[in-house]
Amino acid sequence: MIERPAPSSVTVRHEPVQARAALRIEALLDAAAAVVVEHGIEHLTTALVAERAGASIGTVYRYFPDRVAVLVALAERNLERMRLAIERVLLAEHPSLSETIEAVVEAMVETFREVPSFRSLRAGEGLDLGPGQRAPVVSTFVGDVVEHLRERWGIELDDAQREALEVAIGVLDALVTYAFLHDPDGDPRYLALGVELMRERVARVLPQLADEA
Repeated sequence: MIERPAPSSVTVRHEPVQARAALRIEALLDAAAAVVVEHGIEHLTTALVAERAGASIGTVYRYFPDRVAVLVALAERNLERMRLAIERVLLAEHPSLSETIEAVVEAMVETFREVPSFRSLRAGEGLDLGPGQRAPVVSTFVGDVVEHLRERWGIELDDAQREALEVAIGVLDALVTYAFLHDPDGDPRYLALGVELMRERVARVLPQLADEA
């Protein structure tokens, strides 16, 4: 009779351990977001994160070596959540290009409203990381929008048009950010202005928008 080797405990435990670690990291980032909302970025410490999460300081240090690492991870999660929100818009079958742009704007606004810490931290552009500064949020989304224009609407942008689109999105981003600076729901005056300027600037890049008006 041939004895079969016992299953490896490492193989069996590997996936659950990864899953538990991911859940713990999410819980720590949720706690960090709450601290940022309540106390501000400058007052976030690993001790406050541990206290808010109901975890030991050692648990925090297991995943994040310092407070900057916590903020960077939280900022990356914020950026991913906005990007997913915009990707969902771009995957939807909107009947017109104008409605697509309006839906993208609404996705940005809802991210500011619904994602804790986004108003103050956003995607970490303001973090002082020394030589390795974070890339602007706008450039992250331009590629996604350009690809959508090509695949959904058959519109190819040259370099000048792409740059103009980046400026248009940047103007919108700046005004949406300002709208939420002192208003948790977003000051409607600046949100409306952001949409208006976005449409005007994009219409210069995409004559199709003017045709829809």
